[in-house]
Amino acid sequence: MVLTPLIGLLASTGLRSGEALRIDRADVDLTSGVPSIRKTKFRKDRLVPVHPTTLDALRAYARQRDLAYPKSKDRAFFLSSRGNRLSSAGLQLAFAAACKIAGLDDGKALRPHDLRHRFAVTRLAAWHREQADVQALLPLLATYLGHTRYSDTAYYVTATAELLGIAAERAFVDGGLA
Repeated sequence: MVLTPLIGLLASTGLRSGEALRIDRADVDLTSGVPSIRKTKFRKDRLVPVHPTTLDALRAYARQRDLAYPKSKDRAFFLSSRGNRLSSAGLQLAFAAACKIAGLDDGKALRPHDLRHRFAVTRLAAWHREQADVQALLPLLATYLGHTRYSDTAYYVTATAELLGIAAERAFVDGGLA
């Protein structure tokens, strides 16, 4: 019950898994769709708007969670099967099992944190496809990911075939080589 909306939140927002696991019920505004992320890696708080489909998934999860645990033992938003805050180890085990079932276990284990990398690369690729000024938008991506410096964000940018292809095509056209 908890894994699908949690993975969806991680994949669609680029949150650190620890940030998502620390979210309390009071931190998630199910009306506006803007969770509050507290005590990030750099000891600051930030707001992270979510896509309407992510908000719908969080609402559905909250309804199911509240039916399953009407008197929750914990103020956590994401609960384990015991009704308390889902742990990092619990997330890792469930994520590994889901990856195996999905056939994504090809020798190199995926981690929930890999979704953060994928989020950054996907966002950059979308901006390139939209012909946006990617250099001007990089500080926005850094802020959204909760980084204080762009160099911290650069760590998440992996040269995927898609991103390299888009960048090469754009350089070819913009450079007048077309």
